[in-house]
Amino acid sequence: MSNKSITKPIQLAEEFHTAFNDIKQEIHKVVIGQDDIIDLLLISLFSRGHCVLVGVPGLAKTLLIRTLAESLNLSFSRIQFTPDLMPGDITGTEIIEENRESGGKEFKFIKGPIFANIILADEINRTPPKTQAALLEGMQEYHVTAAGQTYELAPPFFVLATQNPIEQEGTYPLPEAQLDRFMFNVWVDYPSFDEEKEIVSKTTAYQDVSINSLIDAKKITQLQDLVREVPVPESVLDYAVQLVAKTRPNTDRAPEFINKYMSWGAGPRASQYLILGGKARALSRGRYNVTEEDINALAIPVLRHRIVNNYAAEAEGYNTVKIIQKLIESF
Repeated sequence: MSNKSITKPIQLAEEFHTAFNDIKQEIHKVVIGQDDIIDLLLISLFSRGHCVLVGVPGLAKTLLIRTLAESLNLSFSRIQFTPDLMPGDITGTEIIEENRESGGKEFKFIKGPIFANIILADEINRTPPKTQAALLEGMQEYHVTAAGQTYELAPPFFVLATQNPIEQEGTYPLPEAQLDRFMFNVWVDYPSFDEEKEIVSKTTAYQDVSINSLIDAKKITQLQDLVREVPVPESVLDYAVQLVAKTRPNTDRAPEFINKYMSWGAGPRASQYLILGGKARALSRGRYNVTEEDINALAIPVLRHRIVNNYAAEAEGYNTVKIIQKLIESF
């Protein structure tokens, strides 16, 4: 292999690493802490994935996502999901309009809030399944169907859905098959004591912070393409697939504790997202190679919402996070 062919991937990894860190610094002008959360959001964006964020109200989820959109010079829409929200409120509706030239009436499609680059689907579990499906179609197919017509969604298209874990009355929880469409399940936790002091200090005084738009949609698409080009060693590919296969109870590869504590394991999409996320994470660290450490770092957000524990696990205090950690330690 020539020096030139080696140098190019290294330069591309460094370019990705620089852009990744510059975006994080820009977001940190406004958002205090949450470094790991920002990492996961950016890894998901550059992997062409989507995220569901779980956290109590008041943890700056909306602020974080809006700031991310500003730093990337992307269009942003916030959709507040409510029990009376209709699919047309997301995708758009047809209206009857008078044609000034012919004088006749014609239908015109008015695009809904889904036609943006970054979508914040706030409290997605508060709206009925039919309305949830309108958003999920766009996430999966990168287009929406309205009044029999198909409309493409401009790339990059990145959905961040939030769920409130403490208010469950009047909710429509996403079933496992729908949750599987999200690359990461991200838990947004309370800030540390020092972080909370800094948040209170800054938000109770006058501040004028401007967010610089660092890269545009075209550049993001190029970086997304770069992620796909990162090579993965056979050993790392084998490790990722084995990790997912071991979550499936009553199969040849399942450890005894998985058979005891699990009702359902993860499907192949989990393996795909571990590898894609591993590629993006490697680039974000300035590397052009994926390691098992990259896979382990993403195992919890990738697997947490794809595996289902049973009553025995709950009785003994084994939640899905503890099971994933135990699984990693078993290798």
